[in-house]
This record gives sequence, structure tokens and C-alpha cells, in this order.
Amino acid sequence: MRLKKNFAFGKGKYYFTIKSSPNNITIFRKTEKAAKDAYANYLKLGKECEWLGQWDGKRFIEATPPAA
Repeated sequence: MRLKKNFAFGKGKYYFTIKSSPNNITIFRKTEKAAKDAYANYLKLGKECEWLGQWDGKRFIEATPPAA
């Protein structure tokens, strides 16, 4: 059974995903600096993360992962 996302992506927010078993966790931050800091923190903890970028309403922009 496929789970449905219970939220809509917010326009102008930055997103990244923490890959975990059995579910992936999608996290957002309002500013780019806060998102990059949180992303780097999770990587430092040894988590497997995927940078999604900034949501513009239709697709992710700025999707290149920040340097860790």
C-alpha cells in the first residue's frame, strides 16, 4: 500500500529528505542558510540525505546540494 503525502510543498521554501527505513522524512526550512545548516548537520551525524532545493510552485530549483 502506497502512503500519501499529507502536505503540500510551500512555495519559496527549501526542502531536503532524510532517507531512513521504512519511511523517508522530508524537512523544510524557510531560508536557504537555515536549510543548508540543517542539511550539513544531518550529514555530520551520519544520516543519508538528499537535497531537493527550493520549491517554486511547480518544480524544485537550486537543486544542487550544498558543499558539506
